[in-house]
Amino acid sequence: MIKLIIKWFIKDYRNVTDKKIRESYGVLSGVIGIICNIFLFILKIITGLFINSIAVISDAFNNLSDLGSSLVAIFGVKLSNRPPDDEHPHGHGRYEYISSLVVSFIIFAVGLELLRNSFGKIVKPEEVTFNAISILMLIISILVKLWMFSYNRYIGGVINSGINKATAQDSLNDAIATTAVLAGTLIGRAVPFPLDGIMGLIISVLIMYTGFGIAKDSVDLLLGLCPDEELTERIKSYFYRREIKGIHDLKVHDYGPGRISASIHAEVSEGENIVEIHSVIDEIEQRIKNELGVDIVVHMDPVGDKNESSSEDKT
Repeated sequence: MIKLIIKWFIKDYRNVTDKKIRESYGVLSGVIGIICNIFLFILKIITGLFINSIAVISDAFNNLSDLGSSLVAIFGVKLSNRPPDDEHPHGHGRYEYISSLVVSFIIFAVGLELLRNSFGKIVKPEEVTFNAISILMLIISILVKLWMFSYNRYIGGVINSGINKATAQDSLNDAIATTAVLAGTLIGRAVPFPLDGIMGLIISVLIMYTGFGIAKDSVDLLLGLCPDEELTERIKSYFYRREIKGIHDLKVHDYGPGRISASIHAEVSEGENIVEIHSVIDEIEQRIKNELGVDIVVHMDPVGDKNESSSEDKT
């Protein structure tokens, strides 16, 4: 279904390396998320108030926080697509990581508030009433969240978006949480202790754990992680040529999704024709840019014919 929606709303949807197309994917996923979460919030808040369940009400406000997350994601993808300027020569791609961090704070704050309310329900439990309609409404919400997990995971993979991947995980957690609420509330009718409040407590902890995980991933990206090993090996593979004696000091910098810069030193024979070897280096830089999406600068280090690479072998 999500592929059909993408075809309807995004022209040239296959060209995911284009920044404008990538932005369209992010905005589309955010708008769908807003629509779905408004629907789920209304559905669950009505159900929760009708059956007097703090667990269901907690789950409803979790969806409301997800709505806020979708808004932040849209602003994030819009801001990250701004072109480079004098103060930000590498662009604004890390706005996406900042947006993910803001989303994590929203999720954690909602979880903390629901934790407080759940403790109140455990201390002063109230009867939960259930019927077939309320069960059906919760089943519908579970199916919607599973679809949201599916489409966010798909878009996150297509455009390599950390926000979408985080949202996908959050949607899966929501589906699991609502399933637990449904099961716990039904079982709670047959047990003497306040299972509804306990389930609300568990959900709030799950929400906070999700927020913490997203925050950690976002901070890691902002601080700078070690480059992906597979990517570095693919970059090195372009230098396995007769003209290149060795390579060393490969550095990779992540300035946001689709905005990776790198530099490397390539050792060339001091007897090589400078024009010819420069042409070879230009070709390698262009291929890496076109095929890997990495802007790379290659520094040529002249070495004697008997002086092989001392830092890093091509083999």
